[in-house]
Amino acid sequence: MRKIYQSQLFKISSLNSLSIILKIGIGLVTSKLLAVFVGPSGMALVGNLRNFVTSLESVATLGFQNGIVKYVAETKEDKPQLQKILSTIFISLFVIAVFLSGTLILFASFWNQEIFGANYQYISVFKALAVALPWYVISIFLISVLNGLGSFKNVIWINSIGNAIGLLVSIGLILEYKTFGALLAIVISPALLFLVSFYFVNKEIHLFNTICLTAFDFSIIKNLGSYSLMALVSSVFGPVVFLSIRNNIIETLDYDQAGYWETMTRISTYYMLFVTTILTVYFLPKLAVAKDNEDTKTVFWSYYKGILPVFILGVTIVYFLRFYIVKLLFTPEFLPVSGLFFWQLVGDVLKVSSLILGYQFFAKKLTLAFIITELLSLSIVYFSSVFLVSIYGLEGVVMAHALTYFVYLVVLAVYFRKSLF
Repeated sequence: MRKIYQSQLFKISSLNSLSIILKIGIGLVTSKLLAVFVGPSGMALVGNLRNFVTSLESVATLGFQNGIVKYVAETKEDKPQLQKILSTIFISLFVIAVFLSGTLILFASFWNQEIFGANYQYISVFKALAVALPWYVISIFLISVLNGLGSFKNVIWINSIGNAIGLLVSIGLILEYKTFGALLAIVISPALLFLVSFYFVNKEIHLFNTICLTAFDFSIIKNLGSYSLMALVSSVFGPVVFLSIRNNIIETLDYDQAGYWETMTRISTYYMLFVTTILTVYFLPKLAVAKDNEDTKTVFWSYYKGILPVFILGVTIVYFLRFYIVKLLFTPEFLPVSGLFFWQLVGDVLKVSSLILGYQFFAKKLTLAFIITELLSLSIVYFSSVFLVSIYGLEGVVMAHALTYFVYLVVLAVYFRKSLF
């Protein structure tokens, strides 16, 4: 027992849990504000913007995050090569971010129409996003560098401080501007993370001395191409599919029903953070440096023995407390959400079971296999959602979620059977 408490995984998991608890606490406040001042229909708009920002973030970062973690982890002792990697990626991302910012400003009315529809005019949200985007992209780059350097504690501290800043910004904007404020908070808050992440990275690496135009090496971009392709398939097509699912719910049912699904997704995001964060900051670097199937098997099973049982226990408690959770986080108007919990939780357990296997695609640059399985899962979730919503109403969308991750887990377990068993 003492050995467990002294292990690195336990220490990182404990600190990570405190960070996530803080984020969930902050989420309680922001969710309540959204419920009171925005309502179910406004929640659907918030969901649409979140999906758009996720896709934009992936394009702006060229999907390099996991690649940065891998290459920084592998070259952190080789200072000249590390400088090449950091300089090349930083310069590339900054140029792309500035280009995308210009596109957002020039075509703000087009994006408003596509994301919110003709009934809502939030063009200034996209102009604010244009200003914030470069700073947001740089902060993502800096956090990925810290991940690669193995500075797990600093990554968790950055996330904690960023969440606290996001809370203050969200409270002020939602209270003052209601739905418009909620949308504005989504695009502004992440950019403020730059100041925090820069401070922590600069303690590890003197960034201004490291980033150098002459160190730019195009071959590094070429090597990162596989990661870029994988992340872009997931982070661009994924949000587009969920945006389409939400629009289908709006057309088939109504805006409020779409808002209930967004609310369920929001709740799911809170408890999923416990797993996704620890996967990124701890397990991905471990998988990246695993030398053979035995090393990989050790990483897989440390996850299944240490993380999965705790998650299952947690979501079981969430299910029995679902009515109280909905009332606490939102308002009585959102009680229909409680009928979505069962299939959402089943799907999330299957998702958590498959996530560690999915991270192996990034760790070992298995580009083609990743793209095929990702497109398969996105196709299943879209078509099954459309079909099941037409039969079961809103509950069909969470049934589709569970079905998708059941198929995904089976496919990945078969594909990685040598490393798993």
